[in-house]
Amino acid sequence: MNSAGPQARLVALIGLAALLFSPPLVLIFDRPPGAGPSWLPLYLFAAWLLVIGLAAWLMEHRQEES
Repeated sequence: MNSAGPQARLVALIGLAALLFSPPLVLIFDRPPGAGPSWLPLYLFAAWLLVIGLAAWLMEHRQEES
């Protein structure tokens, strides 16, 4: 039994992406120049990869359900 439709999952993905790229969370990974290397580029790439991967996975499952 499927309780959440494909549109609801895509809206949840948009919410997750907005949360991942929100300034408070992004600033956690951004360090001042004197505190060692910044994790910001790695975090942004990983978050982008996660969002794109989840979107591709959701779109694949959306077509199977139709």
